[in-house]
Amino acid sequence: QVQLVESGGGLVQAGGSLRLSCAASRITSSINVMGWYRQAPGKQRELVATIARGGTTNYADSVKGRFTISRDNAKNTVYLQMNELKPEDTAVYYCYCNVVVFGLNHYWGQGTQVTVTS
Repeated sequence: QVQLVESGGGLVQAGGSLRLSCAASRITSSINVMGWYRQAPGKQRELVATIARGGTTNYADSVKGRFTISRDNAKNTVYLQMNELKPEDTAVYYCYCNVVVFGLNHYWGQGTQVTVTS
């Protein structure tokens, strides 16, 4: 069972920056896609950014130009650099990955809180 552990959340003022990290362990096969989703109170979980093993990235329109996703395949780690943070970025951020082992398997981290004050 793949385990994802996030770190780097916290409290920051609008305009500030945070960097999230997520390390995957108990890997028995290559990780396909890694990424970040977020869920604000009273809202559905939404995509923030994903990155494929080869480096192809995908971003939500709301974060393009402000957030950057990257990964270190050797360390099975994904990062999210968040700049120019806005109060509407406040949410619990969840790390995600999928692995192909007898089909596509999806895994989630426990979530890390990001709070942006105005």
